[in-house]
Amino acid sequence: MSEFPGWHGTTIVAVRRGGEVVVAGDGQVSLGQTVIKGSARKVRRLSPGGYEVVAGFAGSTADAFTLLERLEAKLEATPSQLARASVELAKDWRTDKYLQKLEAMLIVTDGRDLFVITGAGDVLEPEHDIAAIGSGGNFALAAARGLMATDMGAEEIARRAMAIAADICVYTNGNLTVEKISA
Repeated sequence: MSEFPGWHGTTIVAVRRGGEVVVAGDGQVSLGQTVIKGSARKVRRLSPGGYEVVAGFAGSTADAFTLLERLEAKLEATPSQLARASVELAKDWRTDKYLQKLEAMLIVTDGRDLFVITGAGDVLEPEHDIAAIGSGGNFALAAARGLMATDMGAEEIARRAMAIAADICVYTNGNLTVEKISA
């Protein structure tokens, strides 16, 4: 058994509504019961070959950066094909001995498609136009699903869902990074 407490942290939520997708992520990184950093940026915009993609990650930061680099390479090899690049990344992640050890999850979107990519080889298109990952992901998902019944826009739903998750999950804070992308 490891003597180090587990790394925890991150809530990422993506909401698709009204022709746009908003991805929001908190800034907290925790080690055991200690907040190591409160302002990490876990939502990023990628532009391989001018093709815009927004990605949010949960899990080990170094592992997530490795995956984001691989995703960019896949997107360069298959321009403007997020679904294909995501499946190729998931296949590599599942079969490559080095990548198999990576502990992270991704939410990716180009404004049209929205996917959750996992280390188990999954590329999931979420139901109800909402995806969420990380320690507070289930709280943000539940809140966003409830807020979809309102007339709020995607950004307001994402921000409110993150605020609710931050109130409930000790590994989530209210320091948000928010990125929007249109189809």
